[in-house]
Amino acid sequence: MIIYPAIDLIDGEVVRLHKGDFARKTTYGTDPVAVAKSYAEAGAEWLHLVDLDGAKDPANRQTDLISKIIAGSGLKVQTGGGIRSREDVAALVKAGASRVVVGSLAVRDPDLVAGMMSEFGAEAICLAADVLRRGGAFLIAVSGWQEASNLALSDFLTGFQAAGLRHVLCTDIDRDGMMTGPNNDLYRQVKDAFPDIRLQASGGVKGIEDLDGLATDGVIIGRAIYEGALDLRAALTKGAGTC
Repeated sequence: MIIYPAIDLIDGEVVRLHKGDFARKTTYGTDPVAVAKSYAEAGAEWLHLVDLDGAKDPANRQTDLISKIIAGSGLKVQTGGGIRSREDVAALVKAGASRVVVGSLAVRDPDLVAGMMSEFGAEAICLAADVLRRGGAFLIAVSGWQEASNLALSDFLTGFQAAGLRHVLCTDIDRDGMMTGPNNDLYRQVKDAFPDIRLQASGGVKGIEDLDGLATDGVIIGRAIYEGALDLRAALTKGAGTC
């Protein structure tokens, strides 16, 4: 299992939002390059990097800072936040990103995103499946996580299989940043239905015990690291033992 320590960026600072709410922000550091280096020193190979300024307004995308983080840390970086075009993906790949996370654009223009998988390669694109539970179904969220679409998670993923879908990041929004434990029942359902994808869990990890039996190929961890509830080095060791 790949452990992806996370950095969320606003105004060049390391932050976390409560369920994606910009009004409920906690700042954990002012030097993201140093934070990324500390992850590398702990043994991480990958970094999950979210540009929240870019998510809110593409004109404010922090591409130069992302490039500095990649160069300064030596980590492979998976990054996203408000990807709205093929040019956004190309700019991040040029900046050194190993993989770009695409979310709402895949709902609005699936043909464009399928084309990007072909152009940049399936390894370079990660589909963000951010879900809200409505009744008994998990529906894809849009509008910055503020509302659910009518698109079921399973239908969303099925639509990209012909394009060679390889990587999926699935966030249970109700658990994001809450440290209440990951939704392993959801992840198990996804892996059972789509065994060939490389599934990443996001949302809810509160301690190293949450990695036991996690039905995914990777897991993104943010707040638990920042607040000392999880030791990254120990998590990386445990993750290496579950590959």
